[in-house]
Amino acid sequence: MKRAADILRAEFLSGRSAFDWAFLGLGLLVQAAVFAVEPAEWLSVVSGMAGIVSVILCSQGKISTFLFGFVQITTYLVLSWQQRLYGEVAVNAFYFLSQFYGIWLWARRYAVRQDNCSAELHTRRMGLKAFGLLLLSVAACSALTGGMLAAWTDDTQPWLDAFTTVPALTAQVLLVMAYREQWHFWLLVDVLSAVMWVRAGDWCLFAQYVFWCANCLYGLRRWKEKSREG
Repeated sequence: MKRAADILRAEFLSGRSAFDWAFLGLGLLVQAAVFAVEPAEWLSVVSGMAGIVSVILCSQGKISTFLFGFVQITTYLVLSWQQRLYGEVAVNAFYFLSQFYGIWLWARRYAVRQDNCSAELHTRRMGLKAFGLLLLSVAACSALTGGMLAAWTDDTQPWLDAFTTVPALTAQVLLVMAYREQWHFWLLVDVLSAVMWVRAGDWCLFAQYVFWCANCLYGLRRWKEKSREG
């Protein structure tokens, strides 16, 4: 029992600087402020709050990111379906399934120090050539997906939907595999998603994605500090 309490303490309370705590508080405050100014349905609020906590825990290399991720993904799936953003529905269905694999894979690279003072992921990085080839592949697949959505569905924003969907799938795979290059793809996804949701009129999700852009820079810095080869 004591061991379990030590692990939970290491996971949720330790290993964070004052800046880390302030960054988390800022994210939640932004969501609350947007909701107060521009009330939205409860699903948007829950999705936004859970999403803020999840991405910050991911930035800090905490495996509990997947717990909050399940909440965020489930609510976001419903919202995307309501807006007929079918690419978003597809990518979040993939997120949901990949969460289980991610928990297993992260657990293999996760470490709780014996003094129980911290718990964090051992991250890694790709080579420059592999990253370049991946970028080209993602761009080509995004263009193809956008054309298909525009031609065959009633998607309300087919090109934005495509250029958020394919990079997001890529980023999720890199996240699960603990590669720091995920953050470059997440930044692209979050910028385009912010545009998409402001056009859809959902300011809670717009605020979430704006904050997520800042979190990408924060996460990249944190993961660079912890990265190692292979």
